[in-house]
Amino acid sequence: MRLTKRGIGWLKFMMHIMCLAPIVFLVFVVLSDNAGGDPVQYIIHYTGMGALNTLVVTLLLSPVAKRFKMAALIQTRRLMGLYVFAYASLHIAAFVSLDLLFAWAYLLEEIVKRPYILVGATAYVIITALAITSLHIVKRKMGKRWQQLHNWVYVVALLAPIHFYWSVKSEVIEPSLYIIGLLTLLWLRRGNIKTGLAD
Repeated sequence: MRLTKRGIGWLKFMMHIMCLAPIVFLVFVVLSDNAGGDPVQYIIHYTGMGALNTLVVTLLLSPVAKRFKMAALIQTRRLMGLYVFAYASLHIAAFVSLDLLFAWAYLLEEIVKRPYILVGATAYVIITALAITSLHIVKRKMGKRWQQLHNWVYVVALLAPIHFYWSVKSEVIEPSLYIIGLLTLLWLRRGNIKTGLAD
């Protein structure tokens, strides 16, 4: 399926709506006092799931585009990748501000004591690097190094569900399904991983 520039613009507009709607919903739930008995943990979990789900969608774009011959989807990967960063940033911000109350020294202690926080922090550092270097001017300047860096999205695809699994005390079925799903997705994309392509 080939789209005109206007068609691609509408596609990206719809993706903006799809990614922003959950954030609007979160604000509505919190302001209407429907975030459960622990609103802080609700916000942290909600934004974390937003980052994980957006990551899954981002990794699915290329396989779906190739399978159904929808080349226009390829042009939305950068947009979706930036939303992964946005949700991950909201997740980190909620944890630091609402849970830790900006106690930076305590944050360092938590990272050392709790492996799931270290895993999540590592994934966020990688995501941040990918977001910063997603600018076209940076991509041109980096040359081949850009592709090498963006191959680290596969590492994030492993770290993110592990972070989710280790962070829950019970109900491990959902995070286990994410681990299985992302491992399956990486296996299907093993050809790209071996050749060093992040598409």
